Amino acid sequence: MKTKSCALLLTGGGARAAYQVGVLKAIAELYPRNHHSPFNILCGTSAGGINIAALACYASCFRLGVKKLDFMWRNFRTNQVYQTDMLQLSGKILRNFCASFQADYAYKPGFSLLDNTPLRELLNRYMEFERIDRNILAGAINAAAITASDYTTGDSISFFQSNGNHQPWQRAKRKGVNAILNAEHLLATSAIPLLFPPCQIGQDYYGDGSVHQLSPLSPAIHLGAEKILVISLEQPRIKPNAPRHVPNISEISGHLLDTIFTDTLNSDLERLNRVNSTLALLEQTQQHPMQLKTIESFVIKPSQGFNHIADKHYDALPLSVKLLLRSLGIKKGSQSTLTSYLMFEQNYTRELIQLGYQDCHNQMEALQAFLFD
Repeated sequence: MKTKSCALLLTGGGARAAYQVGVLKAIAELYPRNHHSPFNILCGTSAGGINIAALACYASCFRLGVKKLDFMWRNFRTNQVYQTDMLQLSGKILRNFCASFQADYAYKPGFSLLDNTPLRELLNRYMEFERIDRNILAGAINAAAITASDYTTGDSISFFQSNGNHQPWQRAKRKGVNAILNAEHLLATSAIPLLFPPCQIGQDYYGDGSVHQLSPLSPAIHLGAEKILVISLEQPRIKPNAPRHVPNISEISGHLLDTIFTDTLNSDLERLNRVNSTLALLEQTQQHPMQLKTIESFVIKPSQGFNHIADKHYDALPLSVKLLLRSLGIKKGSQSTLTSYLMFEQNYTRELIQLGYQDCHNQMEALQAFLFD
């Protein structure tokens, strides 16, 4: 019996992506130590794209890839992702201000509140991108895709590296482009607007892949997935008990980030389920359209909110970051969404890893049925 092609889709969410590592740790325990990746298609966006790239680099040994991810996330410090030195952060803000007075023809670095140069250094130090091609040639995976947002065209661009059996695609506001994945693709997909600078690839500038991603499931489907495991970073929505008030800038920014990272995925999953239901009805009447196929999906989501967890570890943030957040009205006790995205501190990431591990085990029976069907 032919095994169905299974894709892993990791969504974006900044520091929240540590949760995905916990889920992957639980999944890795289902396979022998030297087993290749159980997912032959790997797709990711934003911080999820960085996790996907690491898995692609070590696809020949899934447990090793997860172990390396676990080590990196467990030992994270914020200054490994963006500059946190008070002088450097102040200089960044001053340079942004001075650049606004420059002539249009002068070179201007992309505007951003934070400088993610440390992330570039981290990726170049730990990611062995040449291994991706070797793993594809060896059959450990068929394809890996990283999605970024093109600021020039407004399109969602999925850069994919595959075994040659997949053609580039183009649909409304989205396309797939053949590429040899490298650190620039990861910097592009994780460049949260305004927080991190745009990244240039070729002639165009790119930002966080979640921004224009109207159909997050699209890359996996175009690369041949017949079932998709999604590790989402959407936290449970809790109805507030406090009286309603005019939202401040931190609440609005958090609302926008949540919308960018989660809403389109939910819509796409609803659309997938509707298509599956329609195909099931057509099969009963023997009118199945050959260009469509049923695609199974399984979604793992956090059982607890990230904002509360991040607030517990607020004091671990560097002073410069706390001052920046304070300027936006965010302090300890605010339980801000923005804090949960920017807190790359080990006590926080370790708690998220444990949460992901536990959430996956709580759904293990259903997950095993999905993976081994």
